[in-house]
Amino acid sequence: MVRKVKFDIKDLESIKLLVDRFYASVRNDELLGPVFADVIKDDWQPHLDKMYAFWNAALFCVAGFRGNPFARHAPLSIQPQHFDRWLQVFNQTVNDNFEGPMADDAKKRAELMSIMFQAKLSRVKDGFSKIIV
Repeated sequence: MVRKVKFDIKDLESIKLLVDRFYASVRNDELLGPVFADVIKDDWQPHLDKMYAFWNAALFCVAGFRGNPFARHAPLSIQPQHFDRWLQVFNQTVNDNFEGPMADDAKKRAELMSIMFQAKLSRVKDGFSKIIV
């Protein structure tokens, strides 16, 4: 059996590979695909460009990302199972394509983002339910 040689995430080209493969999987995922399709429709390139910049900033501290990821996700109808699946697909994409300290860092950052988004969404929903009651 031939073992695929994997390299670490090392630059913008690595990030583009990661993001492109990750979102190809997301588009075909039964749980995640519809959430993204409802928002992105068929115009994926602007989202991909934003994700290249986001991960380049997150992993390599390269300026260029502008935006508020939480604000973009807050109005979506997403639940804990969406975050679990997102993280599973992300980690699988990283594991299938990369290995090394930056790959590990990307997975840790994704997990922290998932935890933070879920905590913030919970607070937003709790606050909204108190207003309605």
